Amino acid sequence: MIFARLTAALLVAALLGSTTAHAQALEKQKITLAVGGKSLIYYLPLTIAERKGFFKAEGLDVEIVDFPGGAKALQAMVGGSADVVSGAYEHTINMQAKGQPIVAIALQGRYNGIVLAVSKAKAAQYQSPKDMKGWKVGVTAPGSSTHMAVQNLLVKNGLKPDDIAAIGVGASAGAVAAMKKGSIDAISNLDPVISKLEADGDVVVAVDTRTAKGMKEVYGGDYHAGCIYAPAEWVKKHPNTTQAVVNAMVRAVLWLRTARVDDIVATVPPEYYGADVGLYKVSLHKNQEGFSPDGRFSLAGAQNVYKVLNQFVPEVQKAKIDLAKTFDNSFADKALKKYTK
Repeated sequence: MIFARLTAALLVAALLGSTTAHAQALEKQKITLAVGGKSLIYYLPLTIAERKGFFKAEGLDVEIVDFPGGAKALQAMVGGSADVVSGAYEHTINMQAKGQPIVAIALQGRYNGIVLAVSKAKAAQYQSPKDMKGWKVGVTAPGSSTHMAVQNLLVKNGLKPDDIAAIGVGASAGAVAAMKKGSIDAISNLDPVISKLEADGDVVVAVDTRTAKGMKEVYGGDYHAGCIYAPAEWVKKHPNTTQAVVNAMVRAVLWLRTARVDDIVATVPPEYYGADVGLYKVSLHKNQEGFSPDGRFSLAGAQNVYKVLNQFVPEVQKAKIDLAKTFDNSFADKALKKYTK
């Protein structure tokens, strides 16, 4: 009996020692992560990493702060109130052009997943994006990826980026309400917002990048969408913490590769789907192929994003961009070695 108690005590001590050592290996155990629209399917891998306990398993205490749009999340990081961001890869290029290097460390989505939808009232007037001149277009937040997606479509169709009025409507109920009230003529947003508006018959989908076909038509192929990024200097100072964050995110995208829709629904918070779980399942089906299979970036994907931004972002047009410095696959590669044995 005494031997058994001693063995148990030693085992507990060893486990506690191991946990402590693991935590001590992290330069920063408690971090703040900003995101613009956490409940969006665009950011689903983040929620999976949180809800499945992958961050905790890496010794991290992650506070996730949700903002109305990606541009607001970026501002939080630049202002020092967030360590890392779950946001659009486009920001890594834009910020390098402004002399503020940030680096993407884990890819969440390879499809943009952004949909341009026109209100029923304006549908008859719409043939192509050039017909939106002078319209009020709802975006998650000005300067966000949903805004940049519209700007890209405008420029490709011979208009100027500011030929529409971009109205920040957020990424949840507020966006739906703005369309239903007639406050906007069109909307650039993501699921589940778009699927809700489709199901209610409020919009007609004009451009859809939730599919491989849509991505090919709009962007030409490979693309970097949602990702985890951080200031380059922060990553340099916190390599172990960065690795822990990426480990969790890679585990999340690997889990999503084989997860059934019902598995996902059982994992996310109930407020993500509310009273209409069926509609949420439809949204998941429409977006499931767009998640990154392994968390890694490609130069081709980076180049396609750059081509888009170089059409209408003055700072990018003037700067010499080193795309190789906008992403770092070394952390994802280590995570894959650890979790794909």
